[in-house]
Amino acid sequence: MTQITQVSGPGIPLLLDDIDTDRIIPARFLRCVTFDGLGEHAFEDDREQDPKHPFNQEKYQGAAVLLAGRNFGCGSSREHAPQSLMRWGIQAIIAESYAEIFFGNCTALGIPAVTAKGSDIEALEKLVEADPSVEIKVDLENKQVTCGSFQCPIEMLDSARDALLSGQWDFMGLLLANTDQIKQTAQQIPYLNEFANV
Repeated sequence: MTQITQVSGPGIPLLLDDIDTDRIIPARFLRCVTFDGLGEHAFEDDREQDPKHPFNQEKYQGAAVLLAGRNFGCGSSREHAPQSLMRWGIQAIIAESYAEIFFGNCTALGIPAVTAKGSDIEALEKLVEADPSVEIKVDLENKQVTCGSFQCPIEMLDSARDALLSGQWDFMGLLLANTDQIKQTAQQIPYLNEFANV
C-alpha cells in the first residue's frame, strides 16, 4: 500500500469558482475504454477558447499542485475528471471547497484534495505567478502548506486524510496486502470450493 504523507512540486493557479467536471474533461472523452491519454484533454474546451488558460502556458507545464476556488469539481460524477488531472500531472489540489463526489474520486486515486482559506490560496497564487518554479509543499501529517517562507493551515476530511496517510486509499494495494486472508475466506465459502473442484 502506498502511504501519501505529503506532495511537493510547482503550482498552477486556476482560481475560479464552480468549475464543473464537464469543463475539466468534456463529455466527448467519456467514451474512452481506458484513461490513457486523457491528461492531454484536461480543460480542452476552455483551453481552445482561451489561449492564455494556465494549462496552455509553458511556464506551468510540469506543475503538481493545482490552486482552485470554491465548489471545484461540481456537476456530474465522472471519475474521468480527476483521472485527467492526474494524468496531466496534478498530484494535489488546494481549493476553498469541493463537490463531494469529485472529492471522493480524488481520494480514491491518491490525490490529496485539501481546503484552505481563499485569502491563503490567493497568496499562493501570487507566489506562483511571480515564480512558477517555486515549490509548494502540501503536508498532510501537519495539515499545512509551505511555499518559500509562506505557510498556511489546510483542512481535509479526517477519513480521507487517514486513508491517504495509512495507504488504505489504495484498494488494489489493500487486496494484495491481504491475499492470505482472502484465500482463507474463499476456502470457507462452499460454492467457491464446489467450482474449484470441477
